[in-house]
Amino acid sequence: MGLGGISIWQLLIVLVIVALIFGTKRLGSIGGDLGGAIRGFKNAMTDDVSEVNEANEENEANETKNE
Repeated sequence: MGLGGISIWQLLIVLVIVALIFGTKRLGSIGGDLGGAIRGFKNAMTDDVSEVNEANEENEANETKNE
C-alpha cells in the first residue's frame, strides 16, 4: 500500500498519462519554474528575517545609548 491507499502502479500510470499529455520538455520547464519560485520564496523569507534581526539590534543599540 502506498500513499493514502494509492499503490505504486497507480502512481506510475498517472505519471505516464501526465507525461503523454504535457510532454517531457514542458514538465521539465514547469519543474524548473516551480523550483525557482520556491528558491525565491526561501530567499525572501531569509531576507525578511535578517532585516528584522538588524532592526532589533539597532533598537537595542539606541536604547542602551539613551540610558
